[in-house]
Amino acid sequence: MVKSIEMSNIVDLFPPLINEPPEPLALFADVHWLKGYALPQQVNLVHDLHEVIAQSPFRRMVTPGGFTMSVAMTNCGNLGWVTSRAGYRYTSYDPLNELSWPPMPASFLAIAQSAARQVGYADFIPDACLINRYNIGARMSLHQDKNEKDYSQPIVSVSLGLPATFQLGGFERSDKPLKLLLEHGDVVVWGKSARMRYHGILPLKAGLNPSGITPALNDCRINLTFRKAG
Repeated sequence: MVKSIEMSNIVDLFPPLINEPPEPLALFADVHWLKGYALPQQVNLVHDLHEVIAQSPFRRMVTPGGFTMSVAMTNCGNLGWVTSRAGYRYTSYDPLNELSWPPMPASFLAIAQSAARQVGYADFIPDACLINRYNIGARMSLHQDKNEKDYSQPIVSVSLGLPATFQLGGFERSDKPLKLLLEHGDVVVWGKSARMRYHGILPLKAGLNPSGITPALNDCRINLTFRKAG
């Protein structure tokens, strides 16, 4: 069952997670917040994250306009999202080493599919996971995910590490966005009528990561973003 509320701004609607994550919360039509949903799998997710970045390290990519992004990125799965002066695109290989992107770990695929099923996407099979690392001060400007071929499939976003303010806007860049504090273990899923909403992350602030599972997440935020790209 999905709860729904009316809101203009959110900071934190739930008490600390104790046993089970709350039911999905509908922020807008076809946008759902699963508070703490990834916490039961955090150890496996972080372990597998290290395996991925050992094969394809984080790097700060360059936009078509020549700007170096503040967010460091890598990928896993059959396809990976990249940007350069040549444009935004998906590739089947890592441009740094010309090898295939690391396979998507089983823990990654499981959390993406499980979260998608919770809000009605029973057949979601992501073939790409874009992994973003936000250090203090890094940000992601409002944008649409539009390099994928099939817009009927959702975007599943998993947050690990420091809290970050997620901006969820409308269908024009100028639309005023909702601001949502995403914490370690939170998952957001959007698709269908909401698939082309603008979204982004405000500059990451220093804070406390309560997970305690690895010092590597004490001063950054990791975002796993699952898509059906091909």
